[in-house]
Amino acid sequence: MTTKLEAPAQEPRNVEGGGTASLAGVSRAFGAVRALEELDLEVHAGELVAVVGPSGCGKTTLLELVCGLQTPDAGRVRADPAVLMPQRDGLLPWLRAIDNAALAVRLAGASREQARARAHPLFAAFGLEGFERARPHELSGGMRQRVAFLRTLLSGKPVLCLDEPFAALDALTRREMQDWLAQALRRERRTVLLVTHDVEEALLLADRVLLIEDGCIAYDKPFDLPRPRRRDDPELVTRRRDLLTRLGVDYDAQA
Repeated sequence: MTTKLEAPAQEPRNVEGGGTASLAGVSRAFGAVRALEELDLEVHAGELVAVVGPSGCGKTTLLELVCGLQTPDAGRVRADPAVLMPQRDGLLPWLRAIDNAALAVRLAGASREQARARAHPLFAAFGLEGFERARPHELSGGMRQRVAFLRTLLSGKPVLCLDEPFAALDALTRREMQDWLAQALRRERRTVLLVTHDVEEALLLADRVLLIEDGCIAYDKPFDLPRPRRRDDPELVTRRRDLLTRLGVDYDAQA
C-alpha cells in the first residue's frame, strides 16, 4: 500500500545551507508507462533525502522534474534552483581538472582566471590538491567523481540532485567515495536529493530515506543516527534489512 505526503502550503525559499523543493499531485507518463502517479513530496532546506526503489520506478524522473529538465503532466513542482549530477562524470577530456570543475562558473560569465580562483581552494579542501592541471584520463574514477561534484557545487545552486553518482565505481572506491561525500556535505551544506540503488549508501548518507514503488512513495522515514555512521551499527543493519525486504531482496544474500 502506498502513502502520500501532504503538499506544503508555503513557497520554497532560499536559506543558508540549501533550498527547498515541493511536489504536489505530480504525475508523469511516457506513453503507456506511468513513471510517477500523483506524487506529493516536500524536501526541507539542508536536508539530504535518499531515494531508493526498483529500476524504472521514477527516481531519475523525480530528479529531472526538480531540476526543471522535465515538465509534469499533472500537478505542481516548485523548487529553488537545482542542478543535476548524473551517474557519468561528463568531464570534458580536453579541459584540465580545474577548468572542468569551474565550468559552470565560466558559463555564468566569469573569465578563466576568475573561475579558476573560485575553484582552486576547493581542490585542497576535497583532497585534489596537486591535480588541478591533470586531464580527466590522468585521474582515477574516484577523483573524476570528486571533480564532477566540485563542478556541481560551483554551479551555486542550493539544491543538488545526485543520480547514482558512484554506481560506475568498483566496490572499494564506492565505499571511499561514500565516506568522502558525507564529509564534503558537512563542509559545503546543501539540500540534496540522492538517487541510489545501494540501500546501505542511502542509510550512511541520508537524513531521510524514501522508497518509490509504482510511481508513488511507499516508505518515507527519517534516519537520525549520529554521524559518522558505521556500516555495522545495529540500527543501520536493521533498517537495511527492512528496506531490502520491502524491495524483495534476499537480505542474507546481500549481507
